[in-house]
Amino acid sequence: MTKDRLEWVLSGLNRYKLTNGEEQFLKVAENDFRQKSMLTDKQEERLETLYREKSRLMPNKAVALPPEGKRPEKSKFKRLVRVKMMS
Repeated sequence: MTKDRLEWVLSGLNRYKLTNGEEQFLKVAENDFRQKSMLTDKQEERLETLYREKSRLMPNKAVALPPEGKRPEKSKFKRLVRVKMMS
């Protein structure tokens, strides 16, 4: 794994809520890479798998979602455009 790829995966994982064990693993993997300039095959596989799981199973917490039970207001502009198009 290259340094750029590791940084990309780590920054992607930082967007998601991680368990204490997952956070600890990321710290160890990052420290290992700094010291040895490489990761073991097992560490690389676990990082990639963790990233795939988080990005697939959990919504990105950085995305702004409306509060539950509230629907976003419809734009008046869109309604006016539709009315003009019909006439």
